[in-house]
Amino acid sequence: MSDDEQGGRGSAAVHRVGGPLGDLQAPGGGGGRAAAAPRRRADAVRNRAQILAAAEQLFSEQDPRTVTMDRIAKAAGVGRATLYRSFPDPSSVAVALLDEHERRLQGRLIHGPAPLGPGAPPAERLAAFYLAMLDLLEHHLPLALGAEVGPDRFTTGAYGFWRVHVRTLLVDAGAPDPDAAIDIALSPLAPELYRFQRHELGLSHDRIAASLSGLAHRLLAPPRTG
Repeated sequence: MSDDEQGGRGSAAVHRVGGPLGDLQAPGGGGGRAAAAPRRRADAVRNRAQILAAAEQLFSEQDPRTVTMDRIAKAAGVGRATLYRSFPDPSSVAVALLDEHERRLQGRLIHGPAPLGPGAPPAERLAAFYLAMLDLLEHHLPLALGAEVGPDRFTTGAYGFWRVHVRTLLVDAGAPDPDAAIDIALSPLAPELYRFQRHELGLSHDRIAASLSGLAHRLLAPPRTG
C-alpha cells in the first residue's frame, strides 16, 4: 500500500461534530468545579446518545430533507440549546451517525483482507470497494442522503479518504490521468443516484453491484501491449 493511502486516514474529510460539554457551573471554589466537570461530561454524553438515537429513527422514517432541528430536539427530549451546542444543523447530525459506519469501512480498506484490503490487483480492489459502498448505501441510505447529497458530498464525510484510496488504485493500474479520473470513478456512489436507481427505477441491489463490478474492471483494465 502506498504512503498516500496509509496517510489518507489523517487527511480524509471526515466531518467530526461535537461541541462544548455544557454551561452548567457549580458554585464555590475549585473543588466544586472539579466535581461538576464529570457531571457535565456525563450529561453531555447522555444528551448526545439521546440525540443520535432519535435522529437515526427520524432519518429512517421520513424524507431526510424534512428532518429539522426542532423535530430532532423534540424526539430526543432535549432543549434546542442543548442540541445546538453539539450540532449546528440536521446534516451534521446525519454525518455523526454515518461516520462510524464509514470509519469501519476505512479500516477494512487499510487493514482488511483482499480484495477489499491490500494484496489484490487494482481492478479487483476497486470492484470490492464499489460493493462495500453499495452495501453501506443499502443499509444506511437515509443517513447518507441526510449527510452527503449535492455539493456537500465533496466536503463532508469520508469523501477525502475515498479519493485517496481510488487515486492509489488508478496509479497502481497505470491510468493515464488519475487525478482527472478520481471523481469520475466515485460518481456512481452518490447517494441520490443510488436512491434513484433503487427506488425510482426499481433496479435491484445485485444488478447495480454487477454493473459497478464490470465498470471497475473496465476502468482499471491492464494497459494493452504490442
